[in-house]
Amino acid sequence: MNEMLLPFSKTGLFGREMGIVIAMFLGFGFGFFLERAGFGSAKKLSDNWYGRDFAVIRVMFTAVIVAMIGIFGLHYLGIMDIDLVYINPTFIWPQLVGAIFLGIGFAVGGYCPGTTAVAMSTGKIDGLLFFLGFAAGVMVFAEGYSFIESFYNSGAMGRAFLNDVFNASYGVFVFIITVLAILFFMLLKKIERKVNKL
Repeated sequence: MNEMLLPFSKTGLFGREMGIVIAMFLGFGFGFFLERAGFGSAKKLSDNWYGRDFAVIRVMFTAVIVAMIGIFGLHYLGIMDIDLVYINPTFIWPQLVGAIFLGIGFAVGGYCPGTTAVAMSTGKIDGLLFFLGFAAGVMVFAEGYSFIESFYNSGAMGRAFLNDVFNASYGVFVFIITVLAILFFMLLKKIERKVNKL
């Protein structure tokens, strides 16, 4: 196949406006399925930290694995040009600090930004309060950006891929991550059973 078909937005199938509409519907769909899976409940989300219910980790990690295999497969078959897929550039130090703060907030409050929106939309007061705290944090960041701009742009690595970091091919890396994910899921199941027996 000489001509790539994907990603649609970059190959001219539709314009920016249609892309925004599609993204909006995908966002609503994502939120709907999060809510149906119970991810609008701080208790269910917090159960991950106590080893009682790893449903959130399994669902999110499964989504990552499916997307990874799908993108690699389409790229390998010549259907998708992976170089046209937008990937946020890596700034290793600020992103590590951000991950730590996100993890602390998730552990303390039981929500991440996505599940906060789900909880708030279903009328949960804790979801609303968490969302207000999230919004306040965004405003503080925006107002104080000039003070942390140099740190925010530190550790620039560009469009980085883990397989490049470990000097492995796409296919080998996808295979390794998939096997590790299966082993990780088996371990989580054992932990879950053991904790719930106590």
